[in-house]
Amino acid sequence: MQRFFLSEIYRDLSARLRSGGIENPAQEARILIEARGGLTWADIIARPETPVSESCAAGMLQDVERRISGEPLSRILGVREFYGLPFALGAETLDPRPDTETLVDSALRAFEKRPAERILDLGTGSGCLLVTLLYKWNQAFGVGVDLSFPALRVARANAIRHGVADRASFLNGVWAESLLGTFDLIVSNPPYIPNQDIRTLSKEVQNHDPILALDGGADGLEAFRNVIPEIKNRLTPKGVAFVEIGFGQAVEVARLVEKSGLVPSRIHADISGVERVFEIRRGDK
Repeated sequence: MQRFFLSEIYRDLSARLRSGGIENPAQEARILIEARGGLTWADIIARPETPVSESCAAGMLQDVERRISGEPLSRILGVREFYGLPFALGAETLDPRPDTETLVDSALRAFEKRPAERILDLGTGSGCLLVTLLYKWNQAFGVGVDLSFPALRVARANAIRHGVADRASFLNGVWAESLLGTFDLIVSNPPYIPNQDIRTLSKEVQNHDPILALDGGADGLEAFRNVIPEIKNRLTPKGVAFVEIGFGQAVEVARLVEKSGLVPSRIHADISGVERVFEIRRGDK
């Protein structure tokens, strides 16, 4: 059986990724070694002669080929870090992006003095929004709704992984149509890409994110036309909703909010300065 050493594997993976046009080859090589080999960056630096089994090395080389073909590293490993927590992914869940962490930041600030007690996540996907908020607020209870059964299984697994499953319910349905009751906090990252623009997205997104989580209809606003009226019905009088929006959609979403009798409170920018999260309140007198 051929013997491989850690330093050799690290150099080889980095070189292959670099040749394949990957932007951060050394970093991704390290991530693969840590995930597949059970090793750390300290091992690579301090113990370069650590042996790596032939089967482990072969598996990492297969991962590299998948990565070079355009598959995201998070999809290859089946996990994505979101707000400092690892979240399992599935074929029918969106791969959460750092921009979506803006929504969690905004919600935590809005309830800084008194955490929300009841949370509703419309289109929960991997459950990253709901699970993160429940993880931060250990007295809160939440409901995650999704049209996809496979996505709900992933969300449930993530809730179990992070110890919040006893305070979370996951329901199959079309937005909040089958729900009763009201919630202090409603969050949603609905599909908002105009369908004609999907072909312009990166291959990583086009080929690996589920179309159900991307396609916002002809103008990208189809989901908002359904979600915003549901917010009106399910939000407590002093509650707050946070909805992720796409680039350049703020004005049209504000019109939909006002048309539903809600108040477009403010817009929160993401890490790139792009208007990303719409804050909505009831504004009852």
